[in-house]
Amino acid sequence: MVNKYVVERHMNDDWRRRGHVVDVSDTADSVSVLLFVVVDAMGVTQLGDVVYILCRRSSTIRRLSATTLQRLTDIDAKGVKDPWDIAACERMSQLYVADWSECVWRVSPDGADIKRWLPKSPSDTISPSALSMTSSRLLVTSFSDKQLIHLDAGGDELRRVPLPDYMYPSHAVESPSGTFIVGHGNTQLDQPQVSEVNTEGQVLRQFSGSLGAPEHIAADSHGNIIVADMLYCRILLLDAKLALRRVIMDEHQLNYQKPWRVFYMEQLGQLLVGFDVISFLDNKRVAVFDLLRR
Repeated sequence: MVNKYVVERHMNDDWRRRGHVVDVSDTADSVSVLLFVVVDAMGVTQLGDVVYILCRRSSTIRRLSATTLQRLTDIDAKGVKDPWDIAACERMSQLYVADWSECVWRVSPDGADIKRWLPKSPSDTISPSALSMTSSRLLVTSFSDKQLIHLDAGGDELRRVPLPDYMYPSHAVESPSGTFIVGHGNTQLDQPQVSEVNTEGQVLRQFSGSLGAPEHIAADSHGNIIVADMLYCRILLLDAKLALRRVIMDEHQLNYQKPWRVFYMEQLGQLLVGFDVISFLDNKRVAVFDLLRR
């Protein structure tokens, strides 16, 4: 039987997790609002009061109200073939969709304007696998090329950051200090890591603690890093020096669901989480958590 309740639970440090209406089966530790269940959700972001959910191998972008949780009209992003991630720019009021290993699309919030945004030249090739947005700067993670592509609001390239040969990046974000935080596999050590690199791709520091698969990450304005560890079904909090502060939610609190995508709305203190399927009988789902700093 599904229990619905309101709960607030204080953490051991200056982070706490606060739930609104909780929809879970048998535990008071999983504090979330289930926003949406969708077949193969590939990415999630929020722009204004609207949550956008990307669907695997579909041009459809689901939309729903972040306040009422009501379903809104879908966007049919015609031309998108294999969407893999989505990012939003508040300043430009635009969405960006990574079409796996091919291009990046720019989409208006209502879907009225859809443009193949990158690459700008036929001679330029990019292999986008993940996206993140800081201010109005877009960061494209290229898994196959082992590089980061940093662009301004107009789509002009600021820099390309080559990553070490041993890195297979899953996702990257720009830090408040202008460096880049990368979740990746390390083929030399045969282990996953979260690393900070400078604009030249040189490694400054790394987190190599108990980590399964840092599939997606988010950063706040203080440099704290939120890591979706998909393999171990956990969400971690690292500080600006990549030291582990705590496990925000463990496998029990997530009901053994695998966090696949994260998007942090710092001004609201909300963390959107897209979960991977556990078996072929499951659907990917999206939930929201409140992460408030005292």
